[in-house]
Amino acid sequence: MLGTTEIIVIVLVVLLLFGGKKIPELMRGLGRGVREFKDASRGVNEDEQKKQD
Repeated sequence: MLGTTEIIVIVLVVLLLFGGKKIPELMRGLGRGVREFKDASRGVNEDEQKKQD
């Protein structure tokens, strides 16, 4: 598990690498990816339930 110090260091490194303006774009893309993954996994679960019925 990551501690507070490690998280702060990671955030600082990300800020140095990408800059403050790119971070919102990166987070938006990450959010879209997570949403697509959840939607896809929900679809798989629904398909499995239909096969069992």
